[in-house]
Amino acid sequence: MNLQSVKTIYLAEMARSLRTVLQSIVSPVVSTSLYFVVFGAAIGSRISEVDGVSYGAFIVPGLIMLMLLTQSVSTASFGIFFPRFSGSIYEILSAPISYLEIVLGFVGAAATKSLILGLIVLGTARLFVPFTIQYPLVMLLFLVLTAITFSLLGFIIGIWADGFEKLQLVPLLVVTPLTFLGGTFYSIDMLPPFWQTVTLLNPVVYLVSGFRWSFYGSGDVSIWASMFMIVAFLGVSLAVVNWIFKTGYRLKP
Repeated sequence: MNLQSVKTIYLAEMARSLRTVLQSIVSPVVSTSLYFVVFGAAIGSRISEVDGVSYGAFIVPGLIMLMLLTQSVSTASFGIFFPRFSGSIYEILSAPISYLEIVLGFVGAAATKSLILGLIVLGTARLFVPFTIQYPLVMLLFLVLTAITFSLLGFIIGIWADGFEKLQLVPLLVVTPLTFLGGTFYSIDMLPPFWQTVTLLNPVVYLVSGFRWSFYGSGDVSIWASMFMIVAFLGVSLAVVNWIFKTGYRLKP
């Protein structure tokens, strides 16, 4: 493996994030902090506890997951879309580097940025509400797997999109709504039985529930179901990326 090529792509992508630090780091942190203020004050005053946890602490894992999913997808999708848009992708494809090294560089940078943001938001949440993390290693595992998986999804979207409109289509109309409806701000046990069944069809429920379990030892679904879902999603994303490079989909003129 040509580690120098991976390092070059990785550092270039990380440098791009640093050049737009207000947009790529400060803005997501401020937006997530506002969720703590608004939902903690408006809803927290009416719901004292959920599953034995104060409402303010209950929404912490969900808000971190919301930010992680959206930022992973948007960062990775733009990272690979811009070289396609500018035509520099052909220089990368013609260089003596493998497809695996290209994916490692772009996806690794997007996942790293998302992890940094997740940890910053985790630290920021301490300023608003006290909470505990019962299983920190499981929490880190979920953070890493989720960041990698959704960065791969963003990579796929960035190759599929043929314009800036399509680039925002999936994150805005699919990822964000599924996250809001995936138990970010509530427990699905609070829903009527019919809607509980419908909600379980939402894959994001398993990610939010598993991540929340690492904090408080309880979730809407089994931790093993959550782990299976994220690993399965990762496997599907890897398979799609492999197919893209084998067929040259949207990469070859």
